[in-house]
Amino acid sequence: MTGSAQLLCSDGDPALLAQQLDAHWASGQTVAMATGLEHATLRAALPLELPKGLGPAVVLGTGGSSGRRRWCLQPLAHLEGAAAAAGQWLLALGLDPAGVELFNPLPIHHISGLMPLVRARRWGAPLRWLSPASMRDPARLAVEQPLPAGRRAVLAVVPIQLQRLIDHPAGLVWLRGFALIWVGGAGLTPALAEHCRREGLRLSPCYGSTETGAMVCALPPERFLAGVGGCGLALPHAALQLEPQSGALQIRACSLAAGFVEDGLWCPLSVDDGWWSSGDRAALSLGGLQVLGRLDGAINSGGETVFPEQVEQRLRQLARTEGVPLEDLLLVGCTDTLWGERLVALVRPGEGAPIDRLAALARRLPPSQRPQAWLSCPGLAPTALGKWDRSRWRAWAESSLEGQNRSV
Repeated sequence: MTGSAQLLCSDGDPALLAQQLDAHWASGQTVAMATGLEHATLRAALPLELPKGLGPAVVLGTGGSSGRRRWCLQPLAHLEGAAAAAGQWLLALGLDPAGVELFNPLPIHHISGLMPLVRARRWGAPLRWLSPASMRDPARLAVEQPLPAGRRAVLAVVPIQLQRLIDHPAGLVWLRGFALIWVGGAGLTPALAEHCRREGLRLSPCYGSTETGAMVCALPPERFLAGVGGCGLALPHAALQLEPQSGALQIRACSLAAGFVEDGLWCPLSVDDGWWSSGDRAALSLGGLQVLGRLDGAINSGGETVFPEQVEQRLRQLARTEGVPLEDLLLVGCTDTLWGERLVALVRPGEGAPIDRLAALARRLPPSQRPQAWLSCPGLAPTALGKWDRSRWRAWAESSLEGQNRSV
């Protein structure tokens, strides 16, 4: 026992960890989970006592995409409310939650990997855990994890996992058998979305966070296949609105977290009349939610606000249209004496694609959106969950630029 929470290591067999979770929750305990590498950080974050009356709960890490690691406390009752709403959403699509089988390849210390367990418990549905090794070997996965004959199969993945599977013939065939594939955790690129539509994959792009108990909106597969973009409308337990000045997405839901633990202190979740601001800039329409980018990731370049994620998408589209091979691309904001901040491009180019060709394509963009420097980065890659640690790569870019200036 650490303070008022039971600290568990999420490394190892997820099925065994799920049994331990159930036992602690049955005793009304709060469980704090992290990988072995983050145990010491989590231990230091936990206060001696948590607020009373929360019931069984879980503490999970959050904030990786914004560069700030925080520890979020979610009461089990809130997560069960989110699971119930997801079940209602499935029923509206003609899928009986009790008649599905859930497939989960995501780590249990992440909200997207924990919620399949909560949903399975709530719905009375079987849950199958998929190992990271099998997800990296689609041929092995298709043999070891055949889809059930008497149940509709439902999968939750992040885009990087989806891309690996559709790039392999066996993985693509396996994906075609799913009645529903929730995709979240990071943005779905236009190229990947179109590929999945061509293959008839029943994708459901969704949006959520640790603070919201995972997804609060999702796009039905039929609408995805019809060419509709975005993340769909709010699930039954949630409501969405935009903050008028910043355009930040605000969420009200029964699944909102109770708060955070940080440096041994308890911090309740900051809400305004029940609404929590996500930090994502978004657009809302009759068709649903469109996420435009992180407000804390935006830069001010020459008086103009630039969202690196949007520029990345535009450059990827240009590269695809012009046939320029591109393995990965990340734009970060670095300090510039004239512009305040300017974009710097980190590139892992495809075979036979010099960076100069990409830089030439960028000249079609407005001046504030053109990277001032292009850096070859062979090790460039997102995290295992498909998110970018932008603070890490920004530091790498600034260090590389300083080294180039010293050598001139």
